[in-house]
Amino acid sequence: MALKPEAFQRCFQDWICDAIPADTENSRRHVAIDGKACRGSHDAAKGLGNLHIVSAWASEQGIALGQVATDAKSNEITAIPKLLEQIDLTDTLITIDAMGCQKAIVEQIVDGGGDCVIAVKDNQPKLATAIQAFFLDHLERDLEDLHYRYDETRDAGHGRIDERSYYLVKVPTDFASLKDWPWIKAIGYAVRITQHADGTESDEVRYYLSSHYLSGKRFGEAVRGHWSIESMHWVLDVNFREDEHRTRERTLGNNLSWLRRFAVTLLKRHPDKDSLRGKMMSCMINTDYLTQVLSLQRV
Repeated sequence: MALKPEAFQRCFQDWICDAIPADTENSRRHVAIDGKACRGSHDAAKGLGNLHIVSAWASEQGIALGQVATDAKSNEITAIPKLLEQIDLTDTLITIDAMGCQKAIVEQIVDGGGDCVIAVKDNQPKLATAIQAFFLDHLERDLEDLHYRYDETRDAGHGRIDERSYYLVKVPTDFASLKDWPWIKAIGYAVRITQHADGTESDEVRYYLSSHYLSGKRFGEAVRGHWSIESMHWVLDVNFREDEHRTRERTLGNNLSWLRRFAVTLLKRHPDKDSLRGKMMSCMINTDYLTQVLSLQRV
């Protein structure tokens, strides 16, 4: 409780930079930003709601880069710019869900030397309508007169088959929202068709803005890679039971939440092929194994 969260995180961030070499093969790293509620942190007697943590996750390296705590989900919009200030945005591809679809956030990323792929939904109705109308118009003509970049994947598992298609198009000069969003260089369309084990089929369509005209493959990787932070949140709930923690003091909750995220980083970096839960058990019963994990053994 006596530790300032920003300084506490900075110590671990410096350790990460020293322990893990830069990824020279991928010049543009992918960082996913998303928020998560600590559901057991509310305190009705003091009028406190759930503590929300907005965190940054380097998806390809499996590394927690930083986080900012807020008292309400609506405050994630103000937390994201603070979190971006903690990250070196140079040659970084930032992905955020629709909550982060704000002009100031896109401008901050671009001015910092990075690029972004951000989901677009009804919180930006004019932009969402313009992107949807553009793609629907061309889809009616089977994209015959449209120049675009494309990628597709097919995955089978958990009793279903997922087919995903990704389309990225340069922003046309007559695009309705171009004047209000001058940082947008491309707009994207992603569709997932799922075949379930019982023979039924479902689909999901999402729209995106991008500050760079990426390759179709990289656009698809960015969209899919954003789910890595959701996977990390799942690990926090299942392996660390974060939602069950009743820590209500905000500084303490923030610092403990960061320690859990950093623990996920350490465990994922260990080369053992065991599950995360298995690695945790090995740390508990084997001090040599624990030392390997804490020393951030490289993969």
